[in-house]
Amino acid sequence: MSTQPAPEDRPVPDDRRIGQWSSPGAATRFVFILVFAVVIAAIAFVGESLGHRSGSSTATITVTGSGTVTGAPNTMSFQIGVQSTAASAVAALDDNNAKMDSLESSLLASGILKKNLQTSGLNIYDNTNSSGNIISFTADDNLTVTTHDISHAGRAIDAAAHAVGNGIQLSGVTFSISNQSKLLAAARARAMQNAHIEAAQVAKGGGTTLGAIVKVTDEENTGSTGIIVPFANFAAAAARNVPIQAGTQSVNVQVEVVYALGS
Repeated sequence: MSTQPAPEDRPVPDDRRIGQWSSPGAATRFVFILVFAVVIAAIAFVGESLGHRSGSSTATITVTGSGTVTGAPNTMSFQIGVQSTAASAVAALDDNNAKMDSLESSLLASGILKKNLQTSGLNIYDNTNSSGNIISFTADDNLTVTTHDISHAGRAIDAAAHAVGNGIQLSGVTFSISNQSKLLAAARARAMQNAHIEAAQVAKGGGTTLGAIVKVTDEENTGSTGIIVPFANFAAAAARNVPIQAGTQSVNVQVEVVYALGS
């Protein structure tokens, strides 16, 4: 009698195993997995390529150039005021107010515009002796005066000193250029030229060439020159027009320039 193997012990024919893998659902899953693997590989390749490019940088050089030009000031400012001393604070202030009226009237008569007169200091204080006792009071009032007519500024100061008398005081004189746009443009052009010359020299010394400008940082700075008159009583010496020398004023521009370097 022949013994038939149990159904579960029977070998599965090859065509049945193939049939299992050839089912529509299994084939779709296999294709999806294959496509997903290809996409992942492509992303990795592109990411590596982009990362390599982003890691590259252009060589640069940073230099500083300065340019200075000079011009003649056309604006003058000075502080002028009056001072009065009396036995009482009220008396000192009254006398000081009268002197300030004379000062302002004289300045206006000399061509100074009222809008260019500005109160810059007003004080009343007591004066004491060595024992600490009050012996008098002093009042002072000061104006900041601006004029664009430097040639007549000395005459205005002289007239003010004669109008007020011994109570007048002058604290200082400064000069400026009201419109510096042309001077700044010239100084800036000179600064950029000097920066380019320096950068080209450095690049040549390093065996490379100078490329385009990457970045520019601009700074400007001005300096004035002029006479400084100490705070003093000078009415007795003002026998003629006060001599005023405006001199020159320098305008300086400094630039920091970043250049790209060639190969």
